[in-house]
Formats: sequence, C-alpha cells, structure tokens
Amino acid sequence: MKQLSTKERIRTEALHLFAQYGYDAISVAQIAKAVGIQAPSLYKHYASKEDIFLAIIKEMEKRYAQHAAGMQINGSNAMEDGKLYTRITDEQLVDMGIHMFSYFLHDAYESSFRKMLNMERYHNQRLAELFQKQYFDDAIAYQTVIFQHLMKAGILKPLDPQITALQFYSPIFLLLQLCDSNPQYERTAIELLQKHIRQFLKLNSTKGD
Repeated sequence: MKQLSTKERIRTEALHLFAQYGYDAISVAQIAKAVGIQAPSLYKHYASKEDIFLAIIKEMEKRYAQHAAGMQINGSNAMEDGKLYTRITDEQLVDMGIHMFSYFLHDAYESSFRKMLNMERYHNQRLAELFQKQYFDDAIAYQTVIFQHLMKAGILKPLDPQITALQFYSPIFLLLQLCDSNPQYERTAIELLQKHIRQFLKLNSTKGD
C-alpha cells in the first residue's frame, strides 16, 4: 500500500477533523498536531487553512472524475454524457445509479466533505452556498440536460426536464442523507434505490405509450 506523503496526510487529517468538528472549529495547529508535525512545517506545504480546503476540493474533483471515467462517463459534462444515456438499457441505468450512490456514500473524501458541509451550512454562509451548489444546483443542472437528451430521443415522455430531474434526484439524495446518519440503513437504501429507478423509468418511459 502506497504511503501517503506529508501533503496528502495534511489533506486527509484536515478533512477528517472538518467532518467531525466543523471547518470553523479547527485551526491549522490542530491539523498539524493530527498529522504529527509542527505548524511551521505544515506551512511549507499549505499557506493557510483556506489553501488546505481548496486542495481538498481539487482532490475530491479528481477522485470523482476517475470514478466517472471507470463508468465510461464524464460525470460533469452532461452534453457529452447525454449521448451515452440514450444507448443504455434500464438495468444498466439501475446499476450505474447503485455504483454512483455507493461511491458518494463510501468515498472518504466525498463522505467527509458532505458531512462537513451539512454541519457548517447552518452558520457559515459560504459553505451553505457551496452545499447548495454541490448537492442541488450542479446535480439538477447536469441531470436536466441528461433528461433533455432522453426526451429528444423519444426514450422518455416530453415533460419538463428540470422537474423530471428533481423528481429523480431528490429521493436519491434523501437516501444518501439517511445513510450518513445511520450507516445500518445502507442495505435498505440500496433496495429502495433500485425500486425508485425502476419505477421512475416505468412512469416516464415512452415504451408503454
């Protein structure tokens, strides 16, 4: 197993502390202590706590891109991914939904970052805005374009694509939040996720028309 560099350990320990205690509650000195170095040594790698925070976001985006690539999608470019979704079967979509759900639930960066934002959004306006962008605005915008492609291709009924995206995504995010607070709920959540995607496709597909 590859040993983490000091820079990577700083990111990892910082995110762990942010997720446990909140971003505002943690100091650079506390991060350095968790890593096992002195604060002056930490500053050789990152100029500030903000610098560490931005590095965490960059690493999280990198990990997500790698996971998406493993699923043969871009994950961020909906115009590009929309073409792929017009060619997959219903069961492939169910499988992709489960894989992506599991990734967001278990990836160390995604999970800890989401927990941190969920904690901080009630008293830190900047992080509240980031929470909304990360888990609502960007997600709905991406899926809206995907559903536009599927509607234009005649695969889904020609409804409002943004509302369709909201109807698809909201239960998934709810299940993710429930698993965050109760890890024992995961098996039930996966079962409900499968049923949700299948029923969503049944209600919105043009196959039965």
